[in-house]
Order: sequence, then C-alpha cells, then structure tokens
Amino acid sequence: MEKEYAIGIDLGGTSVKYALIDNEGVFYFQGKLPSKADVSAEAVIGQLVTAINEVKAFAQEQGYKINGIGIGTPGIVDSTNRIVLGGAENINGWENIHLADRIEKETGLPALLGNDANLMGLGETMYGAGQGATHVVFLTVGTGIGGAVVIDGKLFNGYANRGTELGHVPLIANGEPCACGSVGCLEHYASTSALVHRFSQRIIDAGISYPDEEINGELIVRLYKQGDKIAQLSLEEHCDFLGHGIAGFINIFSPQKIVIGGGLSEAGDFYIQKVSEKARSYAIPDCAVNTQIIAAALFPYMQCVRFLADYINGDTYYKIQYPEHNLVRTKAQFKLLQSVEEYTPEMQKFIASCI
Repeated sequence: MEKEYAIGIDLGGTSVKYALIDNEGVFYFQGKLPSKADVSAEAVIGQLVTAINEVKAFAQEQGYKINGIGIGTPGIVDSTNRIVLGGAENINGWENIHLADRIEKETGLPALLGNDANLMGLGETMYGAGQGATHVVFLTVGTGIGGAVVIDGKLFNGYANRGTELGHVPLIANGEPCACGSVGCLEHYASTSALVHRFSQRIIDAGISYPDEEINGELIVRLYKQGDKIAQLSLEEHCDFLGHGIAGFINIFSPQKIVIGGGLSEAGDFYIQKVSEKARSYAIPDCAVNTQIIAAALFPYMQCVRFLADYINGDTYYKIQYPEHNLVRTKAQFKLLQSVEEYTPEMQKFIASCI
C-alpha cells in the first residue's frame, strides 16, 4: 500500500496537539502549543496555522507529500464538516467560525473538521474497543465530558449535526451552574475537573496540602489506592455521578458497548468496574442486558506510540521528571493496553453476573 500522509490536530481549551501521520497510523512528527483559547478565536486560528506550518516544514524536509488536514474541535460542527457552529464553552468566541475555509486559505491544504468526541468515538468503534459492535456509546471523561453515539454502525449526530452533547444532559434538577449556561449538567458533576475541584475543596476544609504535587486525577487515584479517605470519598462520588449518567444512556440507547476514554479510564480495571457497578444499579435491567461497559483501547495505544516517539526523539514533547520518564510511560501504557485485552473476557463475565 502506497503511503499517504496527513496532519492531525486535536484542539482543546488548553493546548493544540498536532502530528504528521501516515495511513498505517505511524507518527512521523508531533508537537504541542498553547491554544490561546482564553484570548480569542483569531488567536486560536493563529496557533492552528503555526502548528500546521511547522508540520509542513518538517514534511518538506523529509520529502513527504501531505494530502490534507483533519481537525478535532470542541463544540458543534455543521453537516459539511467545515464550520464550527458553537457550543465550545472552553474557547472564547468559538462560534460561527468557517474554520476549514480559513485553514485552507492560510495553508494551501484541504481541511475537514469534526467534533473531537465524535471522532474519538468513531475511531474506537472502527479500530478499538468498539470493534464488532453496531451500537456504541463513547464517553471521554476529562476536563469536560464529550460523547459520541454510533447506531447501526453510523455516527448519530442528531438533526443538522446539532446533537449528542452527552456531557450536558441534566443530571441534577436545580443543580449547580454549568459552563454551558444550564444547571446540573453531567459534565459539571462527573468530569475529571469536577472530581479535582471537589477533592481540592475537601482537603482545604481538612487543612491538608500537597505542596510538591499537582492536584489532578492521577494524584487522586494514587491516594485512593493508598487508602486515603478523602480521595476514596471523592472518587466514589465521581463514579456515582458518572454511573447515573451512563445509566441514562443505557436506558435510551441500549447499546452493545459503552466505551469510556480519557485520563481516568487509564486508572486501572477497578475504575471501569466501579463505574459499571454504579451504572447497572441505576439502569433498567432489561435495557442493560446486552451492554458491556469497557475502557477505550485506542487511547492507551496512541499514548504508547506518542511516549515512545518522544523518548526516541529526545524528550521534546512531554515534560519529564527524569531521563527515562517517557520510556517508563511507554511501558505503562503498553501494560495497560495488554490488560484491557487480557481482562475483557473477565469483565464480560463480571457484567453478566450483574444482570
């Protein structure tokens, strides 16, 4: 098969991640820039163009011909996959943006867009944990909560591509305000950001601090496994909130698989099992009879490739704390991927026992 090359971009509220990749999934170049999402839409577009030009320069040096650009963006993308309509609360002014046109004009390369969670969900269905299923719900749990729904093997986006904002289904009536302008949304209660916020408030109230640690999901999981009471309370609460939301998706879609991606899904088998237990305790049993709740497979694989590539290239992308940090990360991601594959039958038996 003749090699073809494309630029892939993951736009987020914090950073722009970009790579040159071929049609076999091999990375040749990757980089990361601040997205400037808190500045303006024009500032974000400027960062995208900078990233693309950096990849183009590398490709030209190596003699690679770039076929096009694919951009995963937060928010609602129109049915032509060229315009961002809105709905991205984490990027200032990110609405009614003719992004594909702008990128093509600035870079001279064809471009297409897609909602970031939809693209991740479609990838997991075609090549990852959702393989073999025709009805899949994908959730990415991170700074926010994104989702994708696959029905009869096709991505379902609602009329005019304006649906499946799964992170903003109402979870709690008259609840706390969400960034989207509504109240009580699943994202506000069950995202990693929400977990970190609630944990942080509890340790402040308890007079506890971690001066040498960044307060994030990784720290909370580590403390949870060490038996820390506040971490255990916070993570149990998180799993309960997320389980409630997933139960709703089971009752509506009755999918064959619910695939969970994002940083916390890498915490280990215990996390998926705990979320699954909560979801099944709230879902209608007849709706859940054919549903498996599993961890995403592509994310660990992609991270494994990224960490290894960065290690080989001299640790220029990910921040490291010691010389072989990225190699250690590579081995951890590979072990996680093996674990996902090895324990899938066991998880399926466990799920069957809960029905």
